[in-house]
Order: sequence, then C-alpha cells, then structure tokens
Amino acid sequence: MDRTEKREFVASLAAVFAETSMVVVTRNDGLTVADATILRQRVRAAGATYKVAKNRLANLALAGTRFEGISPLLKGPTAISWSADPVAVAKVLVEFAKTNEKLVLLGGALGTQTLNVDGVKALAELPSLDTLRAQLVGMISTPATRIAGVLQAPAGQLARVFGAYAKKDEAA
Repeated sequence: MDRTEKREFVASLAAVFAETSMVVVTRNDGLTVADATILRQRVRAAGATYKVAKNRLANLALAGTRFEGISPLLKGPTAISWSADPVAVAKVLVEFAKTNEKLVLLGGALGTQTLNVDGVKALAELPSLDTLRAQLVGMISTPATRIAGVLQAPAGQLARVFGAYAKKDEAA
C-alpha cells in the first residue's frame, strides 16, 4: 500500500466511524480462509461489515471519533466489525465465536461507551432492532384493540337482550 492508498483508507474508515453506531474488535488467532469467508458472509447477511485493517491505520482513523476508546484493543492480528444496528454485529460475532475458538472477542464501543467482552455478549442477547420495533407496535396496538372490544361489548349485549325480548314476545 502506498501513501495515497493509506490516506484514502484512513479517510474511508474515519467516514465509517462517523456514520456507524457500533464497532466490535476481534482477534483472529489462526482463522482459516474458509472460516473467514463464512464469517464475512454471516456478517454481511446481518447488514454489518467485517474488515481486517492495519492497526496503525485503524488508530489513525479512530483519532478524534467517538470510538477512540477502542484504540488499546488494536494490538496483534485484529479485525474490526461495524454496523448501524448495534445488536446485529454483536449477535453474529458472538454466535460465531461460540462455534469457532479461533475468533476471540476483544471488546467494542457503542457510541462513546467502550464495552468489554461481557458488554458485547450482553448486547448480543438483546432482540434486534426490527424485533424491538415489532414489539413496540404490538404494545401500542393492544390497548386500541382492547378499547374497541370494550366499546363493542355493550352494543352486543344490548343486541342480545333485544333479541331475547323479541323471542319472548314471539313465544307469547
């Protein structure tokens, strides 16, 4: 990589750090090409990005961003993953690390807050953003459905009472 490519890489990575909400740092201790390909496919399917970057260049890109707290994690063979949905990237990496001991979670950052490994794992246990939105819509629509049911119940009861009187009058 020559200097211009390095400058462009640092600028593009800095732009990514300005737009994203979650960054996770992992260590690749002997991850095979096949395993790395599977990991990249899973990360991509979750709407996230997985990138092996030179630590020095990544540190330059982190300087002045809200993710500056993860700089000490960038030592040795590391990779950076990011996503706009904080749960998605954490979920994929934690699940992959459970089945493949060669991928080691080092930590991450959610906005300005630096997370250790336990923080990333806790974040991975949360439901995804789409699931949370669906639950919220369900919670909002449930009271409206109940109100409609309560308002319809008296009318139904009145109709049954009138129906009973009509049958009584017919029988007499």
